Amino acid sequence: MTLQQLKYTITLAETGTITEATSKLYISQPSLTNAIHELEKEMNIIIFNRTNKGISISKEGEDFLGYARQVLEQAAILEDKYKSDNGGKKKFCVSTQHYSFAVNAFVDLIKKLVRMNMISA
Repeated sequence: MTLQQLKYTITLAETGTITEATSKLYISQPSLTNAIHELEKEMNIIIFNRTNKGISISKEGEDFLGYARQVLEQAAILEDKYKSDNGGKKKFCVSTQHYSFAVNAFVDLIKKLVRMNMISA
């Protein structure tokens, strides 16, 4: 199982058609089909039910896709943390009532941090 196979599977589930998924992924239909078949074979499950009218997600497939999304989210977090120059995205959140003194204090803090080059404007 590879991250690429998981990405292919999730894209196919989101688009609902092989044609749309291959277009979005910039790959050929046989490549997508083979990747999905190999993943299903390796995991010993059927992710997609195939009919002459298209595909649908199996019950096992729904469970599998939930885990696959989690794996890809965690992989994205790892890449963001270790591949980026700044050591990962930093998030700063503030929650307060709308009082002018609180807004003024926050603005003053941000200005001070910018002057100290601790954050960029």
